[in-house]
Amino acid sequence: MCGIVGIFDTRGARPIDPVLLRRMNETQHHRGPDEGDIYVEPGVGFGHRRLSVIDLANGLQPMFNAAGDVGVVFNGEIYNYRELTTELKQLGYTFRTSSDTEVIVYAWEAWGEKCVHRLRGMFAIAVWDRNKQTMFMARDHMGVKPFFYAHLPDGMFIFGSELKSLRSYPGLSREIDPTAVEDYFAFGYVPEPKTIYAGACKLAPGYCLTVRVGQPVPGPRRYWDVPFTQHEKMTESDAAGELAVRVRAAVQSQLKADVPLGAFLSGGVDSSAVVAMMAGLGSEPVNTCSIAFNDKAYDESEYAEEVARQYKTNHHTETVDTDDYALLDTLAGLYDEPYADSSAIPTYRVCQLARKRVTVALSGDGGDENLAGYRRYRLAMAEDAVRSKIPPALRRNVFGPLGRYYPKADWAPRVLRAKTTFESLARDLVEGYFHGVSIMSDAMRERLFTPQFRQRLQGHRAIDVMRGHAADAPTDDPLSLIQYLDMKTYLPGDILTKVDRASMAHALEVRVPLLDHELVEWISGLSSSIKLKNGEGKYIFKKSMERYLPHDILYRKKQGFAVPLAAWFRGPLRQRVREALLGPILASTGIFNTAFLAEIVEMHESGRRDYSAPIWSTLMFEAFLRKEMEAA
Repeated sequence: MCGIVGIFDTRGARPIDPVLLRRMNETQHHRGPDEGDIYVEPGVGFGHRRLSVIDLANGLQPMFNAAGDVGVVFNGEIYNYRELTTELKQLGYTFRTSSDTEVIVYAWEAWGEKCVHRLRGMFAIAVWDRNKQTMFMARDHMGVKPFFYAHLPDGMFIFGSELKSLRSYPGLSREIDPTAVEDYFAFGYVPEPKTIYAGACKLAPGYCLTVRVGQPVPGPRRYWDVPFTQHEKMTESDAAGELAVRVRAAVQSQLKADVPLGAFLSGGVDSSAVVAMMAGLGSEPVNTCSIAFNDKAYDESEYAEEVARQYKTNHHTETVDTDDYALLDTLAGLYDEPYADSSAIPTYRVCQLARKRVTVALSGDGGDENLAGYRRYRLAMAEDAVRSKIPPALRRNVFGPLGRYYPKADWAPRVLRAKTTFESLARDLVEGYFHGVSIMSDAMRERLFTPQFRQRLQGHRAIDVMRGHAADAPTDDPLSLIQYLDMKTYLPGDILTKVDRASMAHALEVRVPLLDHELVEWISGLSSSIKLKNGEGKYIFKKSMERYLPHDILYRKKQGFAVPLAAWFRGPLRQRVREALLGPILASTGIFNTAFLAEIVEMHESGRRDYSAPIWSTLMFEAFLRKEMEAA
């Protein structure tokens, strides 16, 4: 686990400035505090910061083959590296280390671009082949590890594990992408492949990119996608049994480490399942950690302790004040671009706790997207069931206008509040789901932005992101489709981004066995009817875990890492909100309608509306802009 950077001359062999390269590398020191190095040759520069996890003595990067003409920098873990080492040795390759990095070097030599199909793990990779004058880059199947890049006007190509490494390169423009702003205020993050900067990109999950000296830089190429290919019919009992076996195998594959290893334990289904599987695979107690909140409304530590007692784990809990808002500015620097998931605060704290005792922690992330655990899936399916009974023309031509012109009546009895119902019925599945997950509705964003800024969008709307993914989806099953949309947007853009930055801020490696791509492939082939059944999300997963976990862990109401934003903004952060949303920084951008910002602040403070999510997203955008001004 580490941070990587690189500079590559696509036009030839211009000298690479080692001072600049080292400065880019050191912006990511937190990702790899154990050691670091750079490598420079004409036209190519690599940098690497290392968090030692496997082969502590010999894993330093950049790593080259014996001939010195193929080199790699790599962030992540290849879980099947031992099997690949055996296979590559049989092909005649000689290994000098026991690290998974060296496997990538020889996998490239043996299989070229197809090597990425052989890798099982989480990774961001750059391979330089001097003889072929080729730079090959790839990001893992699900997007667990980040990869940022930019092709600059002078022909230089730069990349790194975090946007801050690219930002330290003087040739990168800081011009903000207007469409990224529109997307951010809908999703709460900037979805792949965009970044907040017009001139920089994220390599999307499951994509690779091959750049050759002297040739035009092509677009990224998809090498993998979630298949959603239905299995042959199997009984519910058989599906539950095989799912448990496959989850155990995925967990077991991720237990290799030469440093202390443990797990997050929130008391939810997913983390509890991972811990249950870990406990059955080793002779030593599992190291587990969780955080408790001093407000019982947000605290679920008792459930974590119940699982810890059952499996006799070496469990550690620390209590966090629910008024833990001091991290606001820290988060703005951590994420490098606007990011509005407030659960980043407790995630930061649990990573901080875990790092006191382990270097590697397994998490339960990915279970909700894989196995339909979110409440919003149930709501989306209920809405879609109603829509499906109404002809599309009637929905568009009757309910559409009714939704637009029927007065909004939050004050009225529920039976008279028909506007939202009409609007919902007029939408299709993708539009309805997008509306359900948006931080700000289309109508709110219309009022948020100035007319001048809306012109700069040139017709782009945030729903275009989901429309594009829906067009590529390998399934037309409604539940599978919205799971696919989350796997392309929310999972990499929000969940995995949150965990990567929070963990690496503390030099902690987090592994996500429920996102093992082979497990994801198999789960995607299960019928939707056993993922969400009778209103029960993750139905088949819960059935598969009944022999391992108590009923109250599996079937209690889902609770997330929530923080009391609404109360903060009416109390201790009230002045901070006013200074940020109504202050000069946002006003000077020309992006925001300041009258509308004043309206949502006043409405929230008065208690008439809960605008905590829009306020938080705007607060984090303002914090990002302040960081930009400080760095200028």
